[in-house]
Amino acid sequence: MKIVVLNGSPKGDLSITLQYVLLIRKKFPGHEFKVFNIAQDIRKLEKDESAFKEVIDEIKASDGVLWSFPLYFLLVHSHYKRFIELVFERGAGDAFRKKYAASLSTSIHFFDHTAHNYINAICDDLDMRYVGAFSPHYHDITKEKERERLLLFARHFFHAMETGAPTQKTFAPLVRSGFEYKPGPAPAAVPVGEKKVLILTDVEKGQVNLERMVERVRQSFAGQAEVVNLHDVDIKGGCLGCLQCGYDSRCAYGSGDGYMEFFNSNVKTADVIVLCGAIRDRYLSSRWKMFSDRSFFNTHIPVLLGKQVGFVISGPLRQVPNLREILEAGAEGQQADLAGFVTDECEDSAQLDALLQRLAEQLVQFAAEGYRKPVTYLSVGGRKIFRDEIWGGLRFIFQADHRFYAKHGFYDFPQKRYRMRATVAVMMLLTRIPGFRKEFRRRMKTEMVKRYQKVVEGA
Repeated sequence: MKIVVLNGSPKGDLSITLQYVLLIRKKFPGHEFKVFNIAQDIRKLEKDESAFKEVIDEIKASDGVLWSFPLYFLLVHSHYKRFIELVFERGAGDAFRKKYAASLSTSIHFFDHTAHNYINAICDDLDMRYVGAFSPHYHDITKEKERERLLLFARHFFHAMETGAPTQKTFAPLVRSGFEYKPGPAPAAVPVGEKKVLILTDVEKGQVNLERMVERVRQSFAGQAEVVNLHDVDIKGGCLGCLQCGYDSRCAYGSGDGYMEFFNSNVKTADVIVLCGAIRDRYLSSRWKMFSDRSFFNTHIPVLLGKQVGFVISGPLRQVPNLREILEAGAEGQQADLAGFVTDECEDSAQLDALLQRLAEQLVQFAAEGYRKPVTYLSVGGRKIFRDEIWGGLRFIFQADHRFYAKHGFYDFPQKRYRMRATVAVMMLLTRIPGFRKEFRRRMKTEMVKRYQKVVEGA
């Protein structure tokens, strides 16, 4: 079997994820592997059509494709995303059709499922035969049992190709609307007071709905709402994956481009942030992804704490729940308050006017009140993963995280709650007594709610 490996790490041959692939290659010498460092070589693939064609020709001649990548901000690296865009833009999808595919990532298990959902959906869109995903912790290759599990995954992938195993698509094709948004009269602008409003977009020529939605939401704010197109931000390239930012939250690019200065002076100082983009394949654009990836110079510190965030999306967001989860998790993980989403899916210009106006009103009102909704699992689960990883093996790399977490009480390990531990220990001993256990069961519901009833009564 001939396998084309699409390596999605900007570090190329130094990728940890690629070591998993190389182990598979070593253990299965009867199969041919052709590795392309897609993320590292994206500029060449964009500019040199012969280099891009070489990749496509190898895929066309292969039996299967292995999408191999590290996690970057709940998805793949922006350069990997750009390659996928190029495949569709250049009409190269036929090379992938009916090829067997699998995805392999490494991470700390922070939203690895959304990255694999994305790749699975892309494979479905390309009419590939997607076999499945393998998503280990980046350190698992050092453990014998985990290496055995990796080789079983590879064997299953090879077996599917050898036997022509049937596969089933997971994601339905996107159905795009031809609706054209035509805004009505200018709205009554919402006074923003001292609050700073920042509208970020990647709108390009021809994206009529997005362009008009951006302008309409800008008009909804009284005073100066700053609109910035990401194509005008000086971003020389994507995240390098070098982790040099881990010590003091300074990007390796430094003054080599204007990204870090822009983020610190514009994004961090805003009170209200409206993020506007159009759905491209199963995400937003690779430019948006690059902007998100580069914000990792802040490492795992929630730098948007307390800010109000809203999303204005052109495209079928209701058909891409994976994207919505990514956007929600990104906002929650930064401890920002997500005021809501507005899309052009309503296909009614007057209603869209009203929705954009309502979003602006909520953003300003919530900012004035200092309102933040309670966080959900998207934030709580992620924070616990970061807490444990930073306290553990990543502390010496992400020292800026460690200092922030220690100062702000992020190391909230439950075993440190000594009073709770003592109470639980006593109760566990008492429930060994049959009479106490019987009475405990009888009164459990009333005792559980009693504390909260007192709060209501005393309000």
